[in-house]
Amino acid sequence: MRKKLLITGALIAVFVGAYAIGGGGKTKETANQTVPNIKQLVNDYSAGKLEAKSASITSSKLTVTAENNNKTTYSLPDDEFFVSIAPYVNKTHPCATHSLTGCQGEMEKEKFNVTITDADGKVIIKDVFETFDNGFIDFWLPRDQTFHVRIEHDGKSSESDISTFEGDNTCISTMKLT
Repeated sequence: MRKKLLITGALIAVFVGAYAIGGGGKTKETANQTVPNIKQLVNDYSAGKLEAKSASITSSKLTVTAENNNKTTYSLPDDEFFVSIAPYVNKTHPCATHSLTGCQGEMEKEKFNVTITDADGKVIIKDVFETFDNGFIDFWLPRDQTFHVRIEHDGKSSESDISTFEGDNTCISTMKLT
């Protein structure tokens, strides 16, 4: 009975601790954690609703480093790829792996018309999006595909092809509006 209680307690501590990192809580390093809604967790870091020393996202995982330097790694969905785009006019930064807590784009709280089409020309996304305070717009796209992105703002536009294969960039900071 005591063994069952210890195991149950340990499982609860791991689950609660892994999720608490989202709120800046302190946890020990864990690997491949899942949360009820990874997309919401990523969105909350992008929007500045959650704080951490750092939070970065690759093609396969989200890594959050707490203030005490403990890291938690969350696996991303098998069928969706995260990409964040920072349109710009004058100033950008080189980037490949997006830092949800560190990358800063030029155009904060601006609205953009965004159209994303797949390789067959089918429209995947067509809507107006507002950049976060960090100047980025976040998207979840189907994995293992190539897409054409068109962004428009105040009579200026930018177009680029991006892909969502393992190891591809999650930070697109090269879309200059002209």
